[in-house]
Amino acid sequence: MKSKLLTRIFFYLMVVGIALVVLFPFLWMLSSSFKTQVDIISWPPKLFFEPTLQNYRKVFEEQNFLKYFMNSTIVGAVAVGLSLLLGLPAAYSIARFKQNRLAIFILLARLMPGISFLMPWYIIFSRLDLMDSYVALILSHMLIALPIVVWIMSTYFSAIPRELEESAMVDGATRQYAFLRIILPLSGPGIITATTLSFIFSWNNFMFSQVLSMERTKTLPIAVYNFLSYAEVDWGGVMAAAVAIMAPAIVLTMIFQKYVVKGLTMGAVKG
Repeated sequence: MKSKLLTRIFFYLMVVGIALVVLFPFLWMLSSSFKTQVDIISWPPKLFFEPTLQNYRKVFEEQNFLKYFMNSTIVGAVAVGLSLLLGLPAAYSIARFKQNRLAIFILLARLMPGISFLMPWYIIFSRLDLMDSYVALILSHMLIALPIVVWIMSTYFSAIPRELEESAMVDGATRQYAFLRIILPLSGPGIITATTLSFIFSWNNFMFSQVLSMERTKTLPIAVYNFLSYAEVDWGGVMAAAVAIMAPAIVLTMIFQKYVVKGLTMGAVKG
């Protein structure tokens, strides 16, 4: 009995320790977003201070963050939507017809560093006069979203028994009809998982937007640069902007957390 109590205490201490390590940067960023520049750079750090909303006023009134928010939303939503449109049939084909080479090729595209695509993208889009356009950003973000959709959904489809669609096909349904009417409705948690993770990766992407976007299509991660200058860094504005960028991703994850966990665990076990 005593050993079980000690084990439980040790477990909870480990959980608290890991949670503090993980949450400390976010909590520090959140508290700094309500500090003045003097309080942020003061040493030793001030744990008790008079909060201010001035940093958030800079973000939403002076820096036009709502425009950048809309740009990120449009790019992320369209990129994820097109990735689902192409990735779901591809994942189903990989799962049912054992197209392992195609799966490896898609995985390699995801594992390659994104910077290796920048120069080809830049040359192609500049010659097509698509720089600073939603088309350029959406296509580049699909390099992130599409492999995630394919790999999550291929394992998920593999876990769905073949007998379900085969029974429908025996009754006269086509494979396409069985996929749309039987497989996809059963794959809701997996689709939500792929959608959530793909959107978050697209939302946080910095590199493609840095090169391919300008003022018209600037996204949220790039907008943080507005608080950096040669002479100084507006740390309060940076922290407030970072909180504004992270908040939608955190809310989205909290809303769909149950489905994400279910989708990942079901896709991890076949049969």
